[in-house]
Amino acid sequence: MRRWEHDGEGSDGIGGPRLHVPPGGQASAPGGGTSPGTAHTEPENLQRPPAEVRYADDLAALRAADDAPRPPGWALSLRAARRFICGDAEAGVSRKFVGDIALVERALVALATNRGLMLVGEPGTAKSLLSELIAAAVSGDSTLVVQGGAATTEEHIKYSWNYALLVSDGPSDRSLVPAPVLRGMRDGALVRFEEITRCPLEVQDTLLSLLSERVVTIPELPGPGGMAFARHGFNIIATANTRDRGVNEMSAALKRRFNFETVLPIADHDTESALVEAEAAALLRRSGVTVTPDPEVMEVLVTTFRDLRSGGEDGSGGGDAMTAVMSTAEAVSVAHAVGVRGWYLRGEPGNAADLVTCLAGTAAKDSPEDLVRLRRYLEQRAVHHVGRAWRQLHAARHLLAG
Repeated sequence: MRRWEHDGEGSDGIGGPRLHVPPGGQASAPGGGTSPGTAHTEPENLQRPPAEVRYADDLAALRAADDAPRPPGWALSLRAARRFICGDAEAGVSRKFVGDIALVERALVALATNRGLMLVGEPGTAKSLLSELIAAAVSGDSTLVVQGGAATTEEHIKYSWNYALLVSDGPSDRSLVPAPVLRGMRDGALVRFEEITRCPLEVQDTLLSLLSERVVTIPELPGPGGMAFARHGFNIIATANTRDRGVNEMSAALKRRFNFETVLPIADHDTESALVEAEAAALLRRSGVTVTPDPEVMEVLVTTFRDLRSGGEDGSGGGDAMTAVMSTAEAVSVAHAVGVRGWYLRGEPGNAADLVTCLAGTAAKDSPEDLVRLRRYLEQRAVHHVGRAWRQLHAARHLLAG
């Protein structure tokens, strides 16, 4: 199943903790211990383990059966990587990304040709998740991450120095602190660059020589150590939010070094409903909630999001379309909040009245007019839907803040 995307989730600009995954697929967390025998073993004390840990069983099974040719430096062949991401029911491999299989194939081919890969799209369309899954399949490690932002510098991308060692020993490999790109080049691994257009242009352009020459120059180090050449398997997957277009538009020179792929929202209502319900249930389990979401409430939530996203079921009600992001990711977050509210306040799964309360935080992000649109939807359109949960939603419209 496809997970969702949160801007900047799980990245501090220098990569996350590394977790040892033995051949049996049991992942040992820092501090020792293994996870219970679930479908995909996970360390119990981590909120969100990386993809190579969450899906260690699938990766191990695919590696064992993978007899197809592999590009140099890849942990899996293109065929096995596609099966890991898109699923293979016959082999018991779960589907992790709900989207265009052709897009996944194009992305893998681009990386195999040593072109950088740029994933663009609306917020909440699982760009970050797709980049994580690709990195886990290709390199077995998705934790080499640069988180783009106004404060990102060249040191966050290439390298910095341990200044205590630098003063005592001078420039040396011991005092060098490699950043994700330098580590990826040395190890022959994919590097994920999240929200690249949030970075200043001069920082973005540090990638120009990296992607063309495949070398990092470290002028402070004498001799051969001053040149770090990329090993087979190194490449960069970047993501960019279309709502940030124009913030720090990429230069034409940098664009030429990437293949661009657009990740679109889920078009099918039933597919999105199933995804939201499944992901909300997984999040609730991690939050200690022992009941599953109410299917009727989940259906109301997804329909409401889709109506507010488009302005109407047929797209004709453009005046009611929200300026806030009403993505699948936001729907999952609201479903999670509804379940937590219902369970910890009343000991039940959560109802449509909780949905009204939780929707306010999603609707009020960008424009005061969005609360007006949401209130109008609850008052004028929710009443025309049939069902217990819809009646609860309409009756609870007075709970909308503001």
